[in-house]
Amino acid sequence: MSMRREFAEFRVAFAPLTFYQKFEQVCVLILTGLIAVIIVFALWHLALNILAGIFTSTFDPTDYAVFQRVFGMIFTVIIALEFKRSLLVLAERRDGVVQVRTVILIALLAVVRKIIIIDLSATDALHLLALAASILALGAVYWLVRNQEIRRDRPVKA
Repeated sequence: MSMRREFAEFRVAFAPLTFYQKFEQVCVLILTGLIAVIIVFALWHLALNILAGIFTSTFDPTDYAVFQRVFGMIFTVIIALEFKRSLLVLAERRDGVVQVRTVILIALLAVVRKIIIIDLSATDALHLLALAASILALGAVYWLVRNQEIRRDRPVKA
C-alpha cells in the first residue's frame, strides 16, 4: 500500500473520532515514531559492536561475557520491536485498551533478558529466586489471560 493511500485512509478514520480519541491516536503515533528511532539506533549499536569485535579479533561467541553482551543487546531490540508492535495494534483497533497479554509478554522478555545478562558469580540466591518467582507469576498470569480469551472467543453451543 502506498504512503499516500495509507495517509488518506488514516485521515478518513481519524475524522469521526472524539477529541480524546484523536489525542490518544496522536500520542500512539508519536510513541511509535520515537520507539522506531530507538530501534534503529539500538540495531546500529548492536551491528557496530559485533563488527568491531570481529575486526579486532575480540569477538568470541563462546566467551560467556560476549554472549551475555550480544544477546542482551539483541533482546533489547526484540523488546522494543514488540513494544512498537503493541502500539501499532492499539492504534489500529481504536478501542483504547492495551492488551494485557502483550504487556505480560513484554515483561517476560525483559525478565529473560535480565537472566541472560546477569552475572551468576556476583548474584545472590535471593535475587535469582525473585527472578524465578517473577517468571512463574508472569507465566501463570499469561496462561490465565490466554485461557480467558480463548473461552471468550469460543462460540457458545446451544
